[in-house]
Amino acid sequence: MQDFGGGDEIRFERAGKAGLVTLTRPKALNALTHGMVHALSKALTAWADDPDVALVVLQGEGRAFCAGGDIMRVYEAGKAGKPYYDFFADEYRMNAQIARFRKPYVSLINGIVMGGGFGISFHGSHRVLSENAIFAMPEVGIGFFPDVGGSYILPRLKGEFGLYLGLTGERIRYGDALSVGLATHAVPAEKFGALVAELCESGEPDAVLKRYCITPPRETDEAAAHAINDAFTPADLKGVIAALQNAPASDDFRKKTLATMLTRSPTSLNIAFRQIRAGAMLSMDECMAMEFRILNRMLEGHDFYEGIRAVLVDKGSKPVWRPGSLAEVSEAEVERYFAPLPAGELQL
Repeated sequence: MQDFGGGDEIRFERAGKAGLVTLTRPKALNALTHGMVHALSKALTAWADDPDVALVVLQGEGRAFCAGGDIMRVYEAGKAGKPYYDFFADEYRMNAQIARFRKPYVSLINGIVMGGGFGISFHGSHRVLSENAIFAMPEVGIGFFPDVGGSYILPRLKGEFGLYLGLTGERIRYGDALSVGLATHAVPAEKFGALVAELCESGEPDAVLKRYCITPPRETDEAAAHAINDAFTPADLKGVIAALQNAPASDDFRKKTLATMLTRSPTSLNIAFRQIRAGAMLSMDECMAMEFRILNRMLEGHDFYEGIRAVLVDKGSKPVWRPGSLAEVSEAEVERYFAPLPAGELQL
């Protein structure tokens, strides 16, 4: 055991040639706390220059890998008039730290991975999903935006699948994740125990994973994949909506996709569209600086707190977004979210 902080929420071990990290909040679906973020960052700093650590292996206890950040703490802080800027600043720095980590960083995802869980895993070199993995970036459904580096990864997925995921919050499994480049490997859950042991023993993830990986079929059929690439190609959000609205009556996938998007925060949809399109041309560090600008405005606004209220506080109630429709969101308001921060930008 190695102590980098984090208490009983995250465990660090030196196992053979690996630095082994285990998220240990299974009752909370391993949701990230500020302490966990600090601890993981300290571990990566120490292991980056440790010649006895050949790779990092990250896993989660229980039925979830990591379902996101500890969003209720963020909600309560904001409602108390003390927005949780520091948590996100440290989380975003840690996301960038993972992206630039020079050694193999192997995330073993056997369960739910969303939001903050995406941020601590998918910026690493090896993203291994089992058949139990469920991935989503559901932020637009709670009046937020696909952060923790979503700006960097989503536009780099094959076709327009990343934009589709960001604007709908839909869940996918390992076949889709592998086919679009989100996952690097798929391994049956029953093999994870043996896989961890071999990774720690050999320190050579490519060779080990080659022996364990499979190629599952894609869950999204060809017609739906074509619809995604066609409907999410337009240069603006209005064009995407029009492409979905003008679908043939027989196209159930496009109708369902449009219906899903129209339940999301109109402000969040506009922000997510712009950030994902912009992120395609930015470095990881530039994406994190952009996201921190957006984050500051989100924590000062209405929809994020309203979304959390509806989904987690008054569970099952319908959020009342402000503005309430896409037509009411002005370009000037969207621009405001991306403007430089008067108090200074995120320092990475």
